Amino acid sequence: MTASHSDSLVVLFGATAGAYGAKLGSDERELILLVWQVVDLPSKKVGTLHKSLVKADNLELSDQCREVSGLTPEGLGKAEPLDRVLQQFSQLVSSDLKVLGRSSYTLCSDGQLLIRQVLHPETSKKNFLLSDCFYSFYDLRKEFHTCYPSSAAVKDQNIKTMAEYLGLGTDETEEDFGVWQVKTMVAIIVSMLSESCDDIFTEPETVKYKYETGPCSKSETVDSETVIRARGLPWQSSDQDIARFFKGLNIAKGGVALCLNAQGRRNGEALVRFVNSEQRDLALERHKHHMGSRYIEVYKATGEEFLKIAGGTSNEVAQFLSKENQVIIRMRGLPFTATQEDVLGFLGPECPVTGGKEGLLFVKYPDGRPTGDAFVLFSCEEYAQNALKKHKEILGKRYIELFRSTAAEVQQVLNRYMSTPLIPTLPTPIIPVIPPPYTIATGSVRDCVRLRGLPYTAGIDDILEFMGDATGDIKPHGVHMVLNQQGRPSGDAFIQMKSADKAFMVAQKCHKKMMKDRYVEVFQCSGEEMNFVLMGGTLNRSGLSPPPCKLPCAEALTPQATAAAPPAVTYYPAQAAQLYMNYTAYYPSPPVSPTTVGYIAAPPGAVAAAATATHTPILPQPGALVRMQGLPYNTGMKEILSFFQGYQYATDDYNGLIQLSDQARSVLQAPKEWVCL
Repeated sequence: MTASHSDSLVVLFGATAGAYGAKLGSDERELILLVWQVVDLPSKKVGTLHKSLVKADNLELSDQCREVSGLTPEGLGKAEPLDRVLQQFSQLVSSDLKVLGRSSYTLCSDGQLLIRQVLHPETSKKNFLLSDCFYSFYDLRKEFHTCYPSSAAVKDQNIKTMAEYLGLGTDETEEDFGVWQVKTMVAIIVSMLSESCDDIFTEPETVKYKYETGPCSKSETVDSETVIRARGLPWQSSDQDIARFFKGLNIAKGGVALCLNAQGRRNGEALVRFVNSEQRDLALERHKHHMGSRYIEVYKATGEEFLKIAGGTSNEVAQFLSKENQVIIRMRGLPFTATQEDVLGFLGPECPVTGGKEGLLFVKYPDGRPTGDAFVLFSCEEYAQNALKKHKEILGKRYIELFRSTAAEVQQVLNRYMSTPLIPTLPTPIIPVIPPPYTIATGSVRDCVRLRGLPYTAGIDDILEFMGDATGDIKPHGVHMVLNQQGRPSGDAFIQMKSADKAFMVAQKCHKKMMKDRYVEVFQCSGEEMNFVLMGGTLNRSGLSPPPCKLPCAEALTPQATAAAPPAVTYYPAQAAQLYMNYTAYYPSPPVSPTTVGYIAAPPGAVAAAATATHTPILPQPGALVRMQGLPYNTGMKEILSFFQGYQYATDDYNGLIQLSDQARSVLQAPKEWVCL
C-alpha cells in the first residue's frame, strides 16, 4: 500500500502561448490551457475530466503552440482570465472530491515546469496569490522512476516514454490537446498503483512560501552547482524582490547576496544560492526574464564567489542576524555622533525596532570610529515600510538614506569596513604605471570628447564597451573619470582621441546612445577644456570657468602660461599598476577628484628619472604621505595641523610633490608652536 498525506491526486496538465515540452516557461509566455482529473488513490476511481482555456493578456501564439495545441487567438479571446480559471479549478476539484467521498488532495504534474516555471512566476507578476494546494505536488516522472528503477533517467522521461515503457497506447490524434496527456497520466498512475510500490506518492515536492533570511559563515561549504549570478538588477532591489523574481524555486536560507561596488553601493548584481542543483538549473532557464521593465541575466557562479560576498566571521553580526524572519533596513549618512537613542528617536514609535537597541547595528572602522552606516531590524513589512518613508529626512544636520537590505549585505559591509587600514599610507617605491610618462593634453585642438549622464555605477570597462569600435582610437591612458567632491562618480568622463576627426566621429555616433538604462550625451571638446574641468573648473553653456585656486594669479590662466607649464605625470603605487593593467586606456582622475588609490603629481625631476630604467623612490625616506577623507568642508590648514599635533611632518621634502598656495607654504614653514592663519 502507498502512504500519502492526502487521499487523492489531481492530475494536472497545462500549456503556454510559447514553448512546449522541456522549454515550458523559459520564454515567459502566459498560461493558456489547464486540463485536470481527480484520481482516488485507495479505490483507483477517477473523477470527471475538465478542460479550461485561459485568456492571456497577450493572445499572440507562437508557431509551435499553434501547431501542437491547435488553439487560436480567437478561441482564447472568449476564455476567462487566469484568476477566474483558478477559482473554478478549486470549486470543481472540491465537487469531484465530494462525489468520491474524499476531502484532501495533492497535485500531480508531468515534471516540475508547470508548477514552478509557469504558475508561480505568472501569478506573482499578476499580483494574486495561489491557493495552498499549489505549494505541494508530486512529480510524476520521479515517482515513475522510483516505481520502475530500470526505466530511463528522470530528465529523459516524458508522458509518451512512460506510457511506452508500460505498453500503454497513446494515440494523440483521437483526443484534444491536453486531454490525451491527462488520460495517459491517469493510466500510468493506475498501473503504478497496481504494482503495490510502497515508496510512491509519499514525499511530495514543496515550494517555499517565502524567502527565509539568515547569516552565512565563511566556514560553510557551498556547492557550486547550486549558485547563480543575476545581473542587471535595479539598484534598489532587495532580497525579497530577487526571491520574487525566482518565485516557484526554493532559495536556500540566507541565499541572496547583493553585490556592492568599490563605493559600497549595489552594482546591480546578486549571487543566489538554491537548495539543490535541480533548482539552480531551473533558475538558469530564467535568463533574460523581466523584473519590471528590465531583463535580468542569469549565469552560473561558484560557491567560493558566494562565500566571498555573503560569508562572515563576526560574532556581533551573527548575533544581530540570529533573529530570523526580520526585515533589514540599511541607514546611510548618519552623523558620526549619532547614538542608539538618536536613531530610535528618528525612526519613531510608528516603526518600532525589534528588540530596541539590540535591533541596531552600527558599522564601525577597526579603531571604533563610526562610518555613518547602520542596520536596523523590523519584525514585519508594515514597520519597514514606515521606516522607508523617512528616506532623506534630517537627523541632526544630515539627511539619512534608507534602503532595504539583506543579511549578506550586512556581512559584506562589515567585512569591507573591518578590513580598512587605520592609517592608509602610500607604499614605496612609487613608480609610473608604464615607464614612459603620459601627459594630460592641453590646447585648443578639439581631439577630446566629453561623456555626460553616465550611470553612477559605470566603470572603465563600461565606457570602453560603450565606445565600441572607436576604442582603438583612444590615446594611451586617455580615459578620465570625473569624481565629485565626495570622491564619488559625477556621471561625467573625458576621452582623449587620436585626432579631432576621430573625436568628431565618436560624438556623432555615440551621442544619446544607451548605457545600461540611461542615455549618454557625447560632445566634442578641446584638451584645454577637458583639463580645466578635470582640475576643478566647470564647462557649461555659459562658457569655461577655470578651476578655483589652480594658479596663483589670473595671468597664469592664459593659454601661453598653460602651454609653458610642466606636464603633469601621474604616479601610482605598485599594486595599482597591477590593479589597472587590464585596461589598455586608463587614466586616473586628478587630485581634486581622488580615486580609490593614491595620486601624486610628480615634479619635473621625477619625470626624467621615470624615463630611465632606474625606478628610485620619489618620496624621501623615512617619511610617508597620508590621505585624509571625510573632512568637514570648512576645514582649514590650522585645523589639519592641530589634528596632527605631536607628529613631525617634513614640509620641505614634500613641497616639490604637493602643489601648495603661497599662504599654505608659509604656514607650513612657520615655527610649529606659532602656526596662525
